[in-house]
Amino acid sequence: MRHAAFALAALLTAVPAVHAQTVTIRSVKDATVRGGSYASSNFGDDPTLETRASSDGTYRRRAALTFDTDTRVPANAHITSATLTLTVKGGNSESRRLAACTIPVSFDEWSVTWKLRRAGIAWQNAGADIVDGSCSQATVTATANSQVKFNVTAQVQKVVNGAYGSRFARFLVGDPGGDSQSSFKQYYSNNEPNSAVRPALTVTIGTTSTSSPTPTPSTTTGTTLRVLHWNSHHGGVGTDGKYDPNRLATWIAKFNPDIISLNEIEYYTGYGNTDQPALFASLLKSKTGRTWYYKFCTANGETKGNGNLVMSRYPLDAKARYQLSYDRCAAEITVHVNGRAINMASTHLDAASTSYRLTEIGQLKTWASGLAEQRIVAGDFNAWPGTSENLKMTTTYYDSWAEAVKKGVAVSTAGNPDGNTRNSRIDYIYYSHGATALVLNRVQVLETHNSSGVMPSDHRPVMATFTVK
Repeated sequence: MRHAAFALAALLTAVPAVHAQTVTIRSVKDATVRGGSYASSNFGDDPTLETRASSDGTYRRRAALTFDTDTRVPANAHITSATLTLTVKGGNSESRRLAACTIPVSFDEWSVTWKLRRAGIAWQNAGADIVDGSCSQATVTATANSQVKFNVTAQVQKVVNGAYGSRFARFLVGDPGGDSQSSFKQYYSNNEPNSAVRPALTVTIGTTSTSSPTPTPSTTTGTTLRVLHWNSHHGGVGTDGKYDPNRLATWIAKFNPDIISLNEIEYYTGYGNTDQPALFASLLKSKTGRTWYYKFCTANGETKGNGNLVMSRYPLDAKARYQLSYDRCAAEITVHVNGRAINMASTHLDAASTSYRLTEIGQLKTWASGLAEQRIVAGDFNAWPGTSENLKMTTTYYDSWAEAVKKGVAVSTAGNPDGNTRNSRIDYIYYSHGATALVLNRVQVLETHNSSGVMPSDHRPVMATFTVK
């Protein structure tokens, strides 16, 4: 936050609206940034955000927040009001005047610091970049569960108009007042289990009589998360031997997943000689009416080849690949659902060697341990339940099918009571023991035979449904 006077954001004059709707958006990213000896420390997994004014950088704290106005609010929509709300958890006694200023660039929740906005990418101004003159102010007290409300109407209007390129609304909340130990305040972050007190941006969208009605924005705050995993058999080679990606995509769309893990996806190989990740994104968009975001990795790390694809109907906050031994890989994405970060990885382990698979699982778990909760790992593990591979995974992850059986919510056909996905149950959706915001509701091994008994892949898909609380 630059040492400049914080101007109150100008209120926009509300235009009489024919149609109006109000959306409440919880923060998808938030973190405290702290100066001095903490300038390289990340606080993205803390349950609180903090502010404090101090002449000593070590005690100076500010809160950076991101809200998804990109998918929740139509581009160039007329904003009649926008309010940023923080709920106080506690702090010292003094009432203070805070400022909420627009951040014009993106930051990563899990690597943002006083110095860096992303790993290896510095802020232009230490302590976070802001737009000069684009700030609003509000008073905070130390009363627990009281709310601080900033009128950010003008700031949000500029964001949805594309003034900064990205249409995600980002704010830096800080205390521009004089040095005071009693200025210290804490607020609930998006890691707080009670979603009602997480940071919120409430936006009222209005349309004038000369404009078209505002379309219903897509939502990333629904509490149900449907995770589908399927070994695609080279992108859709069915049990009839025919290569038909469209047939596979039709089944996927029918299951209505939110996040998808696909194995044996091909990138410019003999199976269609095409970019299958882009092809499936296009096919699913045409069948669901939604944009699908994705990350793909080739198993051997080469430019072309067979690999794993993870897809999401939610915009991606981050994506990555990780190379495992023996020509295997994991593709990983980060999305936000109901204000929670979800890290989802897709992998496909060695088909021939237990020793190789155990090595790959060790590497996979070590790498994934560096990802924030909530964590989900799906894939064809080429190992049966009860094997050493399955046991190694379940030391830190739940096998969703096995957990569903215990809860009485595992579903398969009468002819497949064990939930086999091929000759046995070798395809899994695992979720970490630390994923306490994921509540398993149902797991289903899905049948995909057509009237002729043909399946679009030689594997059955499995889908786990969670509540994200």
